[in-house]
Amino acid sequence: MKKLFKYLKPYRLLAVVSPLMMMGEVMADLCLPYLMSFIVNYGVEGISVTDEKLGSPLAATILRVFTGSTDVGRMTMIIVFGALMLLITLIGGFFGTFCAYTAARASQGVGHDLRCDAYRRVMSLSIEQTDKFTTGSLVTRMTNDITQAVDFVEMILRMLVRSPMFFIGGTFMLLSLNLKFGTVLLCALPVMVVMLLFIVVRSVPIFSVVQKKLDKVNCVVQENVSGARVVKAYVREDYECARFERANSELRDTNLRVMRLLAIMHPVLTIILGCSITAIIYIGGWQINIGAAGMTTGSVMAAVTYCTQVIFSMMMITNMFQSISRAAASTKRIFEVLDTEPAVVGGNVKDGKGGEYAVEFKNVSFSYPGATGKAVLSDINLKVRRGETLAVIGATGVGKSSLVQMIPRFYDASEGEVIVDGVPVKDYELSALRKKIGFVMQKSELFSDTIEGNIRWGDPDASGDEVRAAAEAAQAAPFIDGFSEGYSTFIAEKGASLSGGQKQRMSIARAMLRRPEILILDDSTSALDLATEAKLRLTMRARLADTTVIMIAQRIASVQDADRIAVIESDGTILHCAPHDTLMQISETYRDIYSSQVRSGALITQKDGGEVASDGRA
Repeated sequence: MKKLFKYLKPYRLLAVVSPLMMMGEVMADLCLPYLMSFIVNYGVEGISVTDEKLGSPLAATILRVFTGSTDVGRMTMIIVFGALMLLITLIGGFFGTFCAYTAARASQGVGHDLRCDAYRRVMSLSIEQTDKFTTGSLVTRMTNDITQAVDFVEMILRMLVRSPMFFIGGTFMLLSLNLKFGTVLLCALPVMVVMLLFIVVRSVPIFSVVQKKLDKVNCVVQENVSGARVVKAYVREDYECARFERANSELRDTNLRVMRLLAIMHPVLTIILGCSITAIIYIGGWQINIGAAGMTTGSVMAAVTYCTQVIFSMMMITNMFQSISRAAASTKRIFEVLDTEPAVVGGNVKDGKGGEYAVEFKNVSFSYPGATGKAVLSDINLKVRRGETLAVIGATGVGKSSLVQMIPRFYDASEGEVIVDGVPVKDYELSALRKKIGFVMQKSELFSDTIEGNIRWGDPDASGDEVRAAAEAAQAAPFIDGFSEGYSTFIAEKGASLSGGQKQRMSIARAMLRRPEILILDDSTSALDLATEAKLRLTMRARLADTTVIMIAQRIASVQDADRIAVIESDGTILHCAPHDTLMQISETYRDIYSSQVRSGALITQKDGGEVASDGRA
């Protein structure tokens, strides 16, 4: 909680003003029952304000100030005290409104800053760390948990003053009417305190469980919304609905456990309130019957109101502890994210040293964090010349994507060193390193934006002509021009309105617009037909002649015209890196891949810009 209150510092003025305004509202509310007793005693019953036993010097003073005399009629007294009650109510309403405004400004400001910091931290975490938290949990922490924290801050700024003041002020005013009324509170308070402690102790642990169950519900929803096509394709709607039902039922049952505990408090307090009011009326009636000094019908009515305020303040304190318990669980989860230090931290270097090689791998081995068994990649030594096109090929799961993901530091090497432009990647500022690189993922990620907006991610300052040129080079222009709104066409979330090949071409256009020093294509042409892919390779060579290209592909046809091809063996090593013709002579793994694609009829070679099938047909 201390960490949460640090976020209040920029709003400390509002945080101070809000409780002060609440004090004004509570004081106004405490005055009203006292003035009501004056109306009943002196306006309704006709008791003289100067009566030695039942009169009130305060009531007399008020009358003198407003009327100039204490000898006035009953209706005048009712009007004077009633008008004073109305005035105090308006003043209290002003204080209450201003308190609500300042508390809301402060709490929403805290929520805004907390949400921004949490989002920035999530963006700075490595892929390994975000996977550890899970997407559903991060969404819950960024939304529901921060909302709980905001509600807690607002409640603290208002209720932390209101409840104790009502309790202390109401008790004082009750005792000022008659000390015997104190016996009622002495009997009622221990019962309320025991009940409060019981509920708080039992409910606090459950709130953490509630948030975890909410995480699970969000995870299921997120998976099913993003994977809706797979669910429908395999007719698994019933299964996924049942899975959601289980997660939702667990959340409901856990919430019900908390609600059952909290439900006990209200009826118990209502019973205590009813018994207390009965006791006050009995004590007051008995005192009036024996003619005790100072006891009047108005005093009994005021005592009933003050007793109600005291007991309801205990109810507010109970709700406050409930909010504190829930906020404590949520705040802990929020700061688990904020306190997580990024596993990948940048250095101070902003630019490379230049030299012959754009990328070097020196004795690099890699294992995924937390994984056991043999390393994914072992003892990789590879140098990529500046302006060279290097292809990476190998069987499924041998670590091709893992190799290239170490270049922009999505993951760090377990052993060895990755060097870009003569500088180890760990010495670069992350932003400086990644600005050198254009990366087209296996899975094309697009955003809810226009086609032009998505391509412009590569270079926000690019002109419209540059965007169109990049799209043409990526072979995306034909299908873009087919849309009625062209480049202004708004595409659905994750590019759901586009085909796989269209998304890949847009992703390639985005990377080409950037004109990076190093372009990484991670199997990013797998959804393209071979003719379109061949055209794409030709335009890339023309547009990115000075760019170092590292491409991963499954098809020999996609990589055979690369300057060199690195073959990753099944044990995660690279034994051979050479042009296609050389590999056909020295690499058994490469020949096996080639032969399998020849047998399947999938291989197409390029000759003089045309496409020829593996069996020689044009």
